[in-house]
Amino acid sequence: MFQVFHSSNQFGLESGKVLPKLHLGYTTLGTMNAEKSNVVWIFHALTANSNPSEWWPGVVGDGCVINEQQHFIICVNMPGSCYGSINPLTVQQDKSVPYYLDFPLFTTRDMIRAYQLLKTFLGIEKVLLGIGGSMGGQQLLEWAIEEPGLFEHIIPIATNAKHSAWGIAFNSTQRLCIETDATWNSPTEIAGINGMKTARAVALISYRNYATYESQDGVVDEALPVDKQEFKATTYQQYQGEKLAKRFNAYSYWYLSKGMDSHDVGRDRNGVIAALQLIEAKTLVIGVSSDILFPVQEQTILQQHIGNAKLAVIDSYYGHDGFLLEHEKIGSLIKGFLEEELAII
Repeated sequence: MFQVFHSSNQFGLESGKVLPKLHLGYTTLGTMNAEKSNVVWIFHALTANSNPSEWWPGVVGDGCVINEQQHFIICVNMPGSCYGSINPLTVQQDKSVPYYLDFPLFTTRDMIRAYQLLKTFLGIEKVLLGIGGSMGGQQLLEWAIEEPGLFEHIIPIATNAKHSAWGIAFNSTQRLCIETDATWNSPTEIAGINGMKTARAVALISYRNYATYESQDGVVDEALPVDKQEFKATTYQQYQGEKLAKRFNAYSYWYLSKGMDSHDVGRDRNGVIAALQLIEAKTLVIGVSSDILFPVQEQTILQQHIGNAKLAVIDSYYGHDGFLLEHEKIGSLIKGFLEEELAII
């Protein structure tokens, strides 16, 4: 069930800026038991929504390892995203216009501090399992450090403790695509949309890999003259940009990518290693062998410095997107981890 949580209290951000109020869109599946011991908190990635049963089939849903018959599942739409939470298209308090480019930056740490308000509102005192991939995993790590006693188990997937210069370069390039769109500075909801289509095409190169794109080898229509032919890889890029533009906006994309770039669990915590050592939850770190955006070496760092953490690496054809698409492999690892730790699945 999708709901919106409203907080009328001021909310301070790491940047020093203060919001007069905020709201969070979130989805819950299942029912919290009397002991409040069956909470599973899922963190979504960059452009997903708050309903993991839609974007993580095979992992979340009836008959899956995470299911509403056994668990109280909660997923919050990231602040800055356009699926229910405060974002650049939210109308500012005491003004008649949206924030647009006046929207403040939410770091991954700011995000989980916002979630803490919702956690208190819902009466959640313990989380059986926290799980998330990519930017979702970044938020999970932040929270497991911020509140070491909250999570009993965590599974960060295809993620890192500090966003890499490589990842920042990809995100910066995507923002440049948006910024070079002539409409970007116009105060409209569709500003920068064509630039975002290009940005998405850039992102896909990092989400997949050489082998994945080889499946798009060849031309669409071999009967056309060579100067009229289009490559399948080209039309695939175009299709993915158009697909995102139908459901997302450039403002959210621009701000969320900056939020990802800000990710550094070691900031003001004596560095990454000291921060990771604060995590008390039993931890399974999952990496994807073909991931070029969040390479396995980044998950190895997590495993080495989180106490008693385990590392599992799945083989996948899909690169970074493997954490979303390899449902059976991811589900099997989650099931095995929980069976070993809890003997309840």
